[in-house]
Amino acid sequence: MEVSVRATRLDSCRMRFTEEKRNTSMGILDNISSPAELKGLPEAQLDDLAAEIREFLIQKVSATGGHLGPNLGVVELTMALHRVFDSPTDPLIFDTGHQSYVHKILTGRRELFDTLRQKDGLSGYPERAESPHDWTESSHASAALSYADGLAKAFELSGQVHRHVVALVGDGALTGGMCWEALNNIAAAKNRSVVIVVNDNGRSYSPTIGGMAENLAALRLQPFYDKVMDSGKYALGRMGWVGDRAFQVIHGLKAGVKHTVLPTEMFTDLGLKYIGPVDGHDIRQMENALRYAKDYGGPVIVHAVTAKGKGFEPAEKNEADLMHATGVIDPITGEPVEKKAVGVTTWTKVFSTKLIELAKQRDDVVAITAAMAGPTGLAEFAEVFPDRTYDVGIAEQHAITSAAGLALGGMHPVVAVYSTFLNRAFDQLLMDVALLKLPVTVVLDRAGITGSDGASHNGMWDLSITGIVPGIHVTAPRDGVRLQNALARCVEHSDGPTVVRFPKGNAPEPVEAVREEADYDVLFESSRAAEGDSSEAVAGKDSTHGSTADPRVLIVSFGALTAQALSAAQALDADGFHVTVVDPHWVVPVADSVVNLTKQVDLVITIEDSGLHGGAGSKLQMKMNEDKVDTPVRNLGIPQRFLAHASRGQVLAELGLDSDSVTASAREWAAELQK
Repeated sequence: MEVSVRATRLDSCRMRFTEEKRNTSMGILDNISSPAELKGLPEAQLDDLAAEIREFLIQKVSATGGHLGPNLGVVELTMALHRVFDSPTDPLIFDTGHQSYVHKILTGRRELFDTLRQKDGLSGYPERAESPHDWTESSHASAALSYADGLAKAFELSGQVHRHVVALVGDGALTGGMCWEALNNIAAAKNRSVVIVVNDNGRSYSPTIGGMAENLAALRLQPFYDKVMDSGKYALGRMGWVGDRAFQVIHGLKAGVKHTVLPTEMFTDLGLKYIGPVDGHDIRQMENALRYAKDYGGPVIVHAVTAKGKGFEPAEKNEADLMHATGVIDPITGEPVEKKAVGVTTWTKVFSTKLIELAKQRDDVVAITAAMAGPTGLAEFAEVFPDRTYDVGIAEQHAITSAAGLALGGMHPVVAVYSTFLNRAFDQLLMDVALLKLPVTVVLDRAGITGSDGASHNGMWDLSITGIVPGIHVTAPRDGVRLQNALARCVEHSDGPTVVRFPKGNAPEPVEAVREEADYDVLFESSRAAEGDSSEAVAGKDSTHGSTADPRVLIVSFGALTAQALSAAQALDADGFHVTVVDPHWVVPVADSVVNLTKQVDLVITIEDSGLHGGAGSKLQMKMNEDKVDTPVRNLGIPQRFLAHASRGQVLAELGLDSDSVTASAREWAAELQK
């Protein structure tokens, strides 16, 4: 969506809020709409303001859904950042972006929170169209430090040495390797003011794992040593030169003692100034640490210890993810407002249950998650097979190549990630897995339109990138039953990588096939298509195209938009067309039998919940071209552009992928056959 259009709609929301606000009481928060006003607030009122912000977050996010736990944990930390630095002159970059709600409140967007993650409303991540205080749209983890490095270099080259770049890194982002690539560069420049605030809450979606977590936990011991050394220096200093000499000896032992107890002082070893740990919920401590970092003039790490979900008892007691992300909930109890319908199962649950079943049958099946065991369904697998589950942190690239190593060792790894996060690991899938023809199964949750998380989270790229990998097999099941079948096929496949993709939300009711063929299911065929020579067409036998008086239409449905395909087929059938709907078992490779079907009809329509460029329809069309099939093809799918946040249904409707729109398009194209 154009920036100007977004700004206009957001301004409309602000005007509506101003009218509603006139008769409401004014608290401290009501008087804070910019960092300047926050800076002018008396110190005695800061704790009260923090409490008001927490209550505001609980009330608003409970009503809309969103990332509640992470933002409750950064209230004081974000306040301190805005009191010490001068945003937007000093860029504040959030990694990950879902912990930016407090930043939005303090930079003039408080009145928009009733529209959080809603169509035309406030984004759940930083968004440049919303405010000059948002420098990036960083909703994928581990990228902020690279942004910060580049910005600091740009300021240096342009002589803007008075500007500071601040990156808030938290929710496990430091488990991503890109952070360490950036740190290596940031540390090399001693005169660029880059302040890296590590929000150490011990969590990503789930508890942060690996050596990084252990080292950060160990660093929390550092104040003990510092206090001992400070008191010792004071006492020995009163003993004259003898005391000075004794302190120098003891000080020389200090590093050795700390390295004995602490695994490693990661940041100082990189050459970065380290400050902390600091209580991230003590505004005064945070301000002191940040002012020191600001005045230091070079790259600094400020280690802040926080508690995710702080101030909301249901979040603090939520062991799974401290209410990392919620739907609409009761603001008192934290319980979901909308109860799940009886008998309805999510795609993720279907996958999880089937994977456990397969693992019970096969000892070689192992599972890998990139810090998202719960959201991708692997938490239940881990309960049954803890020794066969690996959480690698926010490190999708490592996840894929580690899976390749497991496959080399005789295992069949199943890597479960959100579709949008596979983008990062394309090279590893191509060169580390496919080149070696290794049996690795990648399961892509949240494929297609996800909706409320916006452009960065729509899983619309995976078919475009996986489809070009030599030897890969990709499947897009239409319902939960077919997901189980597809996962079993993938795990049985031993000659190269396989991919399963499915969308967010509940799996639809199973759509039974009219007839099952080796490579596809026939989901619908009109009575006319089932009679006479048209049955030969459905069976894939050669004949000529139907005449204009007897037009035939083939609808090829890939994945989760089956209801739309069937709706269009029924309408075309009523209009007098011979219509067949098929669902291929594999998107890639394209089966010869499916191509044979396209030879028997006058029009082919493809429908998919993925990007059109390089998508399922274009792959079928390319195979048709190779086989010199000249039947016209019309593709329905997602256009290759960044899509603004809204519900999945709203986005599909805007793209013409709801049932009514798909039917209208099919009728329009079919009507051309009768002219």
